[in-house]
Amino acid sequence: MPAIRRLPDELINRIAAGEVVERPAAALKELVENAIDAGAQSITVRLSEGGLDCIEVTDDGCGMDPQEIALALERHATSKLPDEHIERVATLGFRGEALPSIASVARLTVESRPRLAEGGVAREGWKRVVDHGEPVGDGPAALPPGTRIRVEGLFGKVPARRKFLRSARAEYAACLDIVRRLAMARPEVGFTLEHDGRRVLQVQPGEELAARVARLIARELAEDGVVIDAVRGFARLTGVAGLPTFNRGVADHQYLFVNGRPVRDRLLIGAVRGAYADMLARDRHAVLALFLEIPPEEVDVNVHPAKTEVRFRDPAFIRGFLVGALRHALDSSGQRSAQAPAASAMANWQAEPVAPADPALPPMSIPTGRSLFSGFGHSSRVGEAGRTWRGYEQTLMAPAARAEPAGELSEEAMHYPLGVARGQVAGTYIVAEAGDGLVIVDQHAAHERLVLERLRAAGAGDAVAASQALLLPEVVDLDEPSCDRLEEKAGELAAFGLVIERFGPAAMLVRAVPSALAKSDAQALVRDIADDLARHGDALLLGERLDHVLATMACHGSVRAGRALSVAEMNALLREMERTPRSGQCNHGRPTWVKLAHGDIERLFGRK
Repeated sequence: MPAIRRLPDELINRIAAGEVVERPAAALKELVENAIDAGAQSITVRLSEGGLDCIEVTDDGCGMDPQEIALALERHATSKLPDEHIERVATLGFRGEALPSIASVARLTVESRPRLAEGGVAREGWKRVVDHGEPVGDGPAALPPGTRIRVEGLFGKVPARRKFLRSARAEYAACLDIVRRLAMARPEVGFTLEHDGRRVLQVQPGEELAARVARLIARELAEDGVVIDAVRGFARLTGVAGLPTFNRGVADHQYLFVNGRPVRDRLLIGAVRGAYADMLARDRHAVLALFLEIPPEEVDVNVHPAKTEVRFRDPAFIRGFLVGALRHALDSSGQRSAQAPAASAMANWQAEPVAPADPALPPMSIPTGRSLFSGFGHSSRVGEAGRTWRGYEQTLMAPAARAEPAGELSEEAMHYPLGVARGQVAGTYIVAEAGDGLVIVDQHAAHERLVLERLRAAGAGDAVAASQALLLPEVVDLDEPSCDRLEEKAGELAAFGLVIERFGPAAMLVRAVPSALAKSDAQALVRDIADDLARHGDALLLGERLDHVLATMACHGSVRAGRALSVAEMNALLREMERTPRSGQCNHGRPTWVKLAHGDIERLFGRK
């Protein structure tokens, strides 16, 4: 049996560095968090080769004296826990591991100068250098009050770790994401990021939260997002959520914060997905930044050394609060929709008109920039051209859709957001005239949303939740903890139409399922719900599945594309859209209407 021995401090620091400093972005995160905790109002980050060669963080915080610098480089030495109540931590850092862990796998230079002493006496700066765990220098340093930390050659003497790092471009992208997240979390702090001598990000201190979020995520979010500010019990949720029609193909544009700490939490991500469940296609993701504030004792941040994971005392409450707040904010947006037409679509509007070819007529084209009569040297040729045009006239002027006489808009109609119907195109799109532009509505997508909201408002959820008794009850084998959770929630599940009961220590008996899910696999359904209960502590999956069934019913019961509508029916659809929440997108996340403002139309015709 090998003898038990104490590991040397250098090896302990390297082991800790494996958890805390896995890549340059992780080291940068720890340094910037320290600067924020030091009370900095301005933080400057300089990177070289994506942080592989050098990371430098400069702040104007409280600074440190020589004794504090030496102590900060020791393990588990911190100023952020004044007592032993770790559950009440209010700072970003608190473990006291970051600096010694970084110093054990890189060359670390710490320069710091405290603010003025009592009586206004200036205090000198000090520098300490540690090279892969070995102190190599101490001495005075010239710098303004604050701290500057430089990390050079990360994992330079640990080739086994260095080879697992990605390219400089990939590491730089990760560093940029870290700075962006921390800048969102602290709008009162100014941030500057430079990479290889080029300034790539700069935000000023004291910005409004919504303005900073839009600046850092996407400028379109200012127009295509809704501001959230909700309170329930001890929790408060603020931030900006993008409209469902303003979405992305990946979830990288979802930023979640708990008490000002950037986190990547499955519970919060699941809540966002649930809130947008019937408003986004399955392969699309919402764009948002959410800031959850709760008492420190209601959340455990000491889950992992990287501090990106958290654990809530009441996860079901937190998830329900987030889903409810998001849905309420999106409902308040009414019929709003992201109105950014694709560049290719606008280019088509601006293209020269070309008449459709008629095999019975000779081809005719008008080159761009040439006169209609160029190339016709004789008046008889002009006459032939006129006859050719009259042939096209019969094709072009044939009525393709009904249109209402374009009279003056009434005073009442001027205030309709979606205007007054003027006609129908291709049996699919309603063309309406509003006081500020031209509105085009996808009649099937719009009616699909209206039917879904009407089903919900009429209590269709209760009808869908009616039970369908099974001819032969099914037995589902599960482990005992899963059966305990299901048995505890049996009453709530029955309200959704799923009737189950305990069948021995490790099995559940399914007697009835929701009628809307009668053709589904009852065993798979119960197992999925058991997993949902284990993950979130609540039966969320069944409700979301029923929402999906409602959406399917709405899709099949709505006005189909190609159906001719009267002008009265079109106007009735427009007025109901204006009264219905979330009518700006269909159940699959597609926009239901687009608008060309008067200014856009004038630009299309070169008037502006």
